[in-house]
Amino acid sequence: MAPREPILTLVPIADLRPTQMTVGYREVEEKRRRWRQHDSEKKEKFLGSHMIPTLLGPKKRHYLIDHHHLARALQLEGVEAVLVTVVAELHKLDKDAFWTVCDHKSWAHPYDAEGVRQDFKAIPKAVADLADDPFRSLAGELRRAGGFAKDTTPFSEFLWADFLRRTMKAKQVENDFPSALERALQLAKSEDAGYLPGWCGPVTA
Repeated sequence: MAPREPILTLVPIADLRPTQMTVGYREVEEKRRRWRQHDSEKKEKFLGSHMIPTLLGPKKRHYLIDHHHLARALQLEGVEAVLVTVVAELHKLDKDAFWTVCDHKSWAHPYDAEGVRQDFKAIPKAVADLADDPFRSLAGELRRAGGFAKDTTPFSEFLWADFLRRTMKAKQVENDFPSALERALQLAKSEDAGYLPGWCGPVTA
C-alpha cells in the first residue's frame, strides 16, 4: 500500500491558535533575517516545503503544535498564510477535553515567561500575542552553538530555557547576550544539565 500523502491546507497566520505562551523574540528576529536573505523563488519554495503541523480543535480552528517562531517571523515579514497539515482532528471535543488531550500528548506548553505553569485559558489566541521569553532565545542559540543536540522530546528547548533561567540572571541575557551564551555553553557541559534532552556530556581533558 502506498503511503498516504499529507493533506495540505492554506491557513491565514492570523487564524492560527498557539499551544504555548511564549517564544524567544531574538530567535524570531533571526528567522526574519534569514527569510530576508532569500530571493522570491527561494521564498516560494520554502513556503511550499515547510508544512506546519496543527491540531483541528474546537470550532475547527487550527492549533499550532510546532513552528511558533517561524509563524510569527513570517507574519512580521508580511506573509499572510501558510500551508498546514493536520496531525489530529479533535474538533468534536469541547475546550476542556481538547486541552486535556493536548496536555497528555505533550502538544501544549502552558508556561509563562517566568517558567511558571498557567491555566490553559492564559494561552494567547493569536500568534501575534505570544510573549517574549529571553531564555528561550538563549536556549535556541545554545543548541545552534553546539551546547546540546537536537532532540525529539516535546518542548526540549523550553526545558533548557528553564534550566538556564534557574542558573543565570535575566539581566545578563537581556544586556549582554554574547557573554550569556558563553556562560550557557559552560553550564550545558556541566553534570547539573545531565537530565536534559540532548545533553552532550561534560568536557573532558
